Amino acid sequence: MQKITLWHNPRCSKSREAMSILEQKECDVEVVKYLEVQPDVATIKEVLKKLELSTARDLMRTKEDIYKELNLKEVDNEEKLIEAMATHHKLIERPIIIKGSKAIIGRPTSIIEEFLDT
Repeated sequence: MQKITLWHNPRCSKSREAMSILEQKECDVEVVKYLEVQPDVATIKEVLKKLELSTARDLMRTKEDIYKELNLKEVDNEEKLIEAMATHHKLIERPIIIKGSKAIIGRPTSIIEEFLDT
């Protein structure tokens, strides 16, 4: 089976669920604790491309206090949104499952198995 990368926050129930699914499927998983590793702008852009999202905001946790504090709702500049995620990793949605050149945000977690089987 192809190597899977999981951007993981062990404190998040959905992220733990994703980890459990990957373990049950006996995937070869590289776990990236993105709150500790702190992905840079280039890495976030690479993941955005794999996610095929229409905007960087789709990767953001818009209910986080830091999102409101930075007034990111008013920001339309993609570079600034990506820079905000690179600076404040808590803004990055989770879990992210990466397989080759594709990735998904594993919410709801029910989409993970289908993604793994493609």
